[in-house]
Amino acid sequence: MKIGILGAGQLARMIALAGYPLGLDFIFLDPSVDACANQLGEHLHGDYNDPVLLEELAKRADVVTYEFENVPAPVAKYLSEHTRVYPPPKALQVAQDRWVEKNFFLELGIPTPKFALVDNLDDLTQAMSTLGYPAILKTRSQGYDGKGQSILKSAADLQVAWDLVQGLPSIVEAFVPFSREVSIIAVRSVSGAVAFYPLSENLHKGGILRIAESRANDVMQAQAEGYVSRLLQALDYVGVIALELFEVDGQLIANEFAPRVHNSGHWTIEGAETSQFENHLRAILDLPLGSTAAVGKAAMVNFIGGLPETADVLAIESAHLHLYGKSPRKGRKVAHVTVRAANTDSYRNALDSLERLANQVDDS
Repeated sequence: MKIGILGAGQLARMIALAGYPLGLDFIFLDPSVDACANQLGEHLHGDYNDPVLLEELAKRADVVTYEFENVPAPVAKYLSEHTRVYPPPKALQVAQDRWVEKNFFLELGIPTPKFALVDNLDDLTQAMSTLGYPAILKTRSQGYDGKGQSILKSAADLQVAWDLVQGLPSIVEAFVPFSREVSIIAVRSVSGAVAFYPLSENLHKGGILRIAESRANDVMQAQAEGYVSRLLQALDYVGVIALELFEVDGQLIANEFAPRVHNSGHWTIEGAETSQFENHLRAILDLPLGSTAAVGKAAMVNFIGGLPETADVLAIESAHLHLYGKSPRKGRKVAHVTVRAANTDSYRNALDSLERLANQVDDS
């Protein structure tokens, strides 16, 4: 069985690593000559819109998936007319436009921060008279890891913020006074079987996820499952999906969803009975889903921009290092570490040590 993947970055790499024990082969389409998943399968090197490469991928792959939501939606739709594509192209179409996504949440009765459409500076000025400060200006598309976003603290920030988004179609969101950020990762198979992972509690630094901790038996679990279930049903979804949420006064408010495996679920590799990556493959192949139960206490720490010494990481008890084979660069995720422990003290000591190493990389 050959799995086609649009994109060949670290998420595609981890999908392939999860698939090899299942006897699966992989073929990647990616414009980067040195994409980090290349050595794990065949590489079709070229643009996602290349008709020759798309035709080859459709002919050779039994099923196609994708590792990130900025794959052009028309590409996924074209492939779906020639082979099986999961998650469905509609999920890409919704997730790629924040305006569409926010309205989709509202249609499903999922609360989201107040927002307004912004096409020019006058729109932004008018919207702020209603939303109030602080707020966040975001481009409607192509934003991730804090890119394409600007915080508005007063009217003095409006011109600068608008210049930063370079006049691109945008939305502005009211600031949410959240107590914490969480995400729920769910998976749905072709046959409609559904499973949920324990909530992840997430800490960001500079707009990029730094730490994600699993939270078994979290009081917000049922509410999060209810929200993501509505997405799965409305999209006729197949595969892994992640819904990012704010907790405000004991209620969850949706931020955005990702139609793919997700950074906040990396702890599942060692910290769950079945990783999100293996369950994604099981889902798109309509195999029985694996248990999503957490194994002990688990978390993930990202290394962003650079790496500590491998020996320093592996000296930490319960640490599991995942290198992506990517060269260091400011703001770039180059590796993560999962930590899993049976007791609270061991878990906390390991997580604190990993956080110190991550901060040292930042400082250097």
